[in-house]
Amino acid sequence: ALGRIAWPTMIAQVAQMGTGVVDTIMAGRYSAVDLAAIAIGYNIWLPLFLLTLGIMLATSVTVAQDFGAGKLQQVRDSLPQALWLAVALGAVVGPLCFNAGPLVALLDLEGVTYEKSLGYLQAVAFGLPATVIFQALRCHTQGLGIMRPFAIASVLGLLANVPLNYMLIYGKWGAPELGATGCGWATAISMWLSPVLIGIYMAINGRMRPYLPPLRPVALNLRMQLDILRLGIPIGLTFFLEMGIFTVIGLMIATLGTSAMAAHQIAYNIWDVVYMLMISVGSATATRVGHAIGSGDHQGISLSVRTGMSLTLLIGLTCASALLLMPGVLIAIYTSEAEIHAIAGSLIRLTALFILLDSLQVASAYVLRAFRDTRYPFLVLCLSYWVLSLPLAWWLGMVRADHAADATAGVWQALIVGMLVSTLFIGMRLYRRLQRLQHDPGVAN
Repeated sequence: ALGRIAWPTMIAQVAQMGTGVVDTIMAGRYSAVDLAAIAIGYNIWLPLFLLTLGIMLATSVTVAQDFGAGKLQQVRDSLPQALWLAVALGAVVGPLCFNAGPLVALLDLEGVTYEKSLGYLQAVAFGLPATVIFQALRCHTQGLGIMRPFAIASVLGLLANVPLNYMLIYGKWGAPELGATGCGWATAISMWLSPVLIGIYMAINGRMRPYLPPLRPVALNLRMQLDILRLGIPIGLTFFLEMGIFTVIGLMIATLGTSAMAAHQIAYNIWDVVYMLMISVGSATATRVGHAIGSGDHQGISLSVRTGMSLTLLIGLTCASALLLMPGVLIAIYTSEAEIHAIAGSLIRLTALFILLDSLQVASAYVLRAFRDTRYPFLVLCLSYWVLSLPLAWWLGMVRADHAADATAGVWQALIVGMLVSTLFIGMRLYRRLQRLQHDPGVAN
């Protein structure tokens, strides 16, 4: 049952990651300046996307519990409210992205890179509202445990992005040659394609029909909006700050030289791929736990938690073992330079430990979200990463270390310390909640 939800989610995550890979490859073959412009722009609009994604994920929690409780009318009523919120958030993040010029100017780029970065961002800005609407629809189906629409829309969006990039970056088939800006427009078009596709699937699929409201205008429900925001804002800020800490760490390591930065990027990329797998299982676990909470099935809650955490830990153990057993093979996929190999070799071992701890942290955090507990994980992340890891990374990497290899390893050691603290605190929170559930079943809701 968990796999039926997790597997399509993994496919969708791979497709969404593939879109960024396609953009990088096709822009890189066009020009180095355009590739740099896209990389800069991507790191500006992605935090906005993650913030809205986290907020909208709150709707999957409420839908899952209402579905488990058999409250079909509340399931139907939640979708229009999620769409109202999506439109409001889109009206904020779109203009923020379009008017990112002052932020880009702070980077002190060369004139042509600045113009291309801004052109890319302004094009993507027209697609960001669509991504929030897509997440509203996706989270509704996710709460029901139906992930196939999400996977199909993501894969078709990836497939559409390739010819759109080719047409608008290179100026083919009668289209203007726009470079990085063309990539931005291709991304924006793909963003609008996704909610259209998932919306069509939901409308024509008979299995979805009982959980959809009639197609008519629905008034804004302030109580439901506040409920979504109370749950969702901590999740969104967690995603936002999680990316932020890696951005700051990356900038710190960049001062250590090209080889250190390349080695860090290899380790980070490996973790990112594994993280994608873990959050797919974590998301599926949260849905299964939410169904059990809604139906009052306390044995089902326990079973879903054990199954989800075991599978997530299994992914962490498998990937960590692969990193420890064949680090050279994995590093060779990225580079053949000896200096990068030497630094990355020590980082790979640290990454293995980081992934193992993260598997427990991800599983625990997603289960807590199913219990509508989102503020505590957010506060723990702020404490462990921003209050503990960041100063420790500066001390171990920038002050205490004598050379780039030790400095880069020191930064990752600081990240591990923060992850260990986060895992312990969130794990203890989940343990106490499950213990309370055994003695007082009413605390599940």
